[in-house]
Amino acid sequence: MENKPKLNISEWAEEDRPREKMMLKGSGALSDAELLAILIGSGNTEESAVELMRRIMQACNNNLNELAKWDVNRFAGFKGMGPAKSISIMAALEIGKRRKLQDVEERTQITCSTDVYRILHPLLCDLPQEEFWIVLLNQSNKVIATTRISSGGIDGTYADVRTILREALMQRATGVILSHNHPSGNPNPSNEDKKLTAQIQQAARTMNIRVADHVIICDGRYYSFADNGEMV
Repeated sequence: MENKPKLNISEWAEEDRPREKMMLKGSGALSDAELLAILIGSGNTEESAVELMRRIMQACNNNLNELAKWDVNRFAGFKGMGPAKSISIMAALEIGKRRKLQDVEERTQITCSTDVYRILHPLLCDLPQEEFWIVLLNQSNKVIATTRISSGGIDGTYADVRTILREALMQRATGVILSHNHPSGNPNPSNEDKKLTAQIQQAARTMNIRVADHVIICDGRYYSFADNGEMV
């Protein structure tokens, strides 16, 4: 039976190439061998990088903890695994080990409007122009991220509803808190502030995203829509 010629990775279907697959589907869609293949970049004359890493993974019982114990000499038993490729894998596995040893930073939980003020006041208090920010929350009301949406003039700023929802969806947030500053020092909301809050709330409901509050920040004081019963 005649052997079929080996396909280079560049000749594979795009969704099967490890780098392209990661871009299309995310890192979670790749096997250990595919992730490791990205690190070494190329295989040998008989095997692609993915095929080579599959064989190496088989040699360590498909266990990354076992692979982490290998040294350069152990990798050298496989054709195409020179010191540079071996060290790349060893370094990546060492980073993974160190990450596990580090304490996971506890996310801040939002329990009231004062928590929002404490987070955003340092970012907004001294600005000469208005900026619109959002605080993205998970199901437990813990902060996933704080993101600036727009920056405007002295009298106002524009916040695009689609941009806000896109950020929430990308971060897998289930809740969002709106916030902007008033350089004038007057924390009371304008009619435009109220209209914008209502628009964002209405749009967020279609995405099953909860708008928990809109906090207007000045230096030393703030206004919370939720505290004043204005979140419908």
